[in-house]
Amino acid sequence: MSKFFPADGRGAIPNRLYSMQSLVSFKNVIAVSGNFPVLTGFDVEIGPSEIVLLRGRNGAGKTSFLRAVAGLLRVTRGQAKVLGVDVVARPADVRQRVGFLGHESFLYEDLTARENVKFVLKATRSDTNLLDSALDAVGLGGRLSSLKVSKMSAGQKKKVALASLIARAPELWLLDEPHTSLDSWTRGVLDATLNLAVEHGSTVLLVSHEAHHGSLMPSRIIDVAGGKVGGDTVVNETNSKKVLLSKGGSGNVA
Repeated sequence: MSKFFPADGRGAIPNRLYSMQSLVSFKNVIAVSGNFPVLTGFDVEIGPSEIVLLRGRNGAGKTSFLRAVAGLLRVTRGQAKVLGVDVVARPADVRQRVGFLGHESFLYEDLTARENVKFVLKATRSDTNLLDSALDAVGLGGRLSSLKVSKMSAGQKKKVALASLIARAPELWLLDEPHTSLDSWTRGVLDATLNLAVEHGSTVLLVSHEAHHGSLMPSRIIDVAGGKVGGDTVVNETNSKKVLLSKGGSGNVA
């Protein structure tokens, strides 16, 4: 996996902003989906080299927060900056620099695995040199790279989306239940990649209802309730298990 994160610590994407105090800065952010408020005054500051676990009940606003950070959900009020970019004014610029892995793969069914990954790399102006290495890393090298997505299982489709992220090595990883549909081997690949990315200055925002997160050890846990932050806990090695198993969040916001 080290090939995706060069020894100079800058990763595959140029112009990393390690000097920034916050990679994500949300101040009293409000967002609406349809006519329903899904973020109701979200306040958070997230810095580099963090693994942040977002907890809360279904509908608490966790996925909506990730989508807002990714520039996929319009912020209607408040201040929102991601990687120093104003999400309200320049959402497309944010989308090019973050990596989002959600329940939907956003893949083109009529394209092959390789063609899908290449399309994403081209669309985000990323280097395509690591395309085949990323497919190999998730077990989709060789003939499987030429398989059309329409003929793939749910797990294989998720591997294609994951390969797109690995090849890009984004500055900010936004993951919504990333282990779902993945076999244990690929989960290990994902966890190893994320741990290495954090070592090189990237930050991971993770939504998960799992009690165990493989080799990923959150450095911080944010409880989301009612579309806003309900709790923010810094985790260390001595109290991590206790915090991970405690109950988190409440509320009923999509």
